[in-house]
Amino acid sequence: MKTRSLGHGELEVSAIGLGLMGMSELYGKADDQASIRTIHRALELGVTLLDTADCYGNGHNEELLGRALKGRRDQAIIASKFGVGPNFEGVFGHPEYVKGAIDRSLMRLGVDHIDLYYYHRIDPTVPIEETIGAMSDLVKDGKVRYVGLSEASSDTIRRAHAIHPISALQTEYSLWSREVEADILPTVNELGITFVAYSPLSRGFLSGAVSKFEDFAPSDYRRQLPRFQGENFQLNRALVDKVKELAEEKNCTPAQLAIAWTMAKGALPIPGTKRISYLEENIGSLDVELSSEDLRQIDEMMPPTSVSGDRY
Repeated sequence: MKTRSLGHGELEVSAIGLGLMGMSELYGKADDQASIRTIHRALELGVTLLDTADCYGNGHNEELLGRALKGRRDQAIIASKFGVGPNFEGVFGHPEYVKGAIDRSLMRLGVDHIDLYYYHRIDPTVPIEETIGAMSDLVKDGKVRYVGLSEASSDTIRRAHAIHPISALQTEYSLWSREVEADILPTVNELGITFVAYSPLSRGFLSGAVSKFEDFAPSDYRRQLPRFQGENFQLNRALVDKVKELAEEKNCTPAQLAIAWTMAKGALPIPGTKRISYLEENIGSLDVELSSEDLRQIDEMMPPTSVSGDRY
């Protein structure tokens, strides 16, 4: 497994992580035993960065990871998040909330510390300095090792970093979600912050595995997203066909090409899956090398504005 340093060189992690959200909700029925087997396989293959959050499944996801890591804690870098309320309702950044959230997460995970703790979404009613100050206290208390942000603006990142070193910024980034290239990526690169890309497969669409809207279960969250609906779905399917063509030339799968693209852009991807077969396919992206000419060709074939429909 290839590795890289997180943030300012303090922590070594696998060059690709595993997102766990879909193991609890949003993408069809959960299967805890299958999910635990997938986590164990990830550890066997050298994937150390495991990404969860307290709001995923309203605590279920952290509990699941805690069960999977019994006797294996030393093999994993646990990344979790706080700040989004149950059922994804409300955003909370008050210092007292931070202190309660970490204790609840530690209890669910069954561990004494979280390696990388993200502020999941920014509460506009609380100055970022106050929230990061509370997170800094968690580091001093030994409950958290490193601090991260998720979906934060450039100004917020700079203000937070001035209070306590930010090791990672997590934001959606893929061939279809490139908004961060204008301002966010230059900021984190300047400050030495690792950029962690969630949904590098645009919620599975770029893998080529989705052929029609009806493939999604009635409870699948993707039915609600503009990119997966109506005419947008058909237009975006045509873009996936272009990804497939280039992937064939590179002797890899569309998913591997899409993930390799994020790594070529300097990101640390955390594709999510609950299946071992997809996990192994995703890890294969580490063997895909994209040249500057490949990246130029991809930009020509699929410019940043080519996707139809908004993220949410």
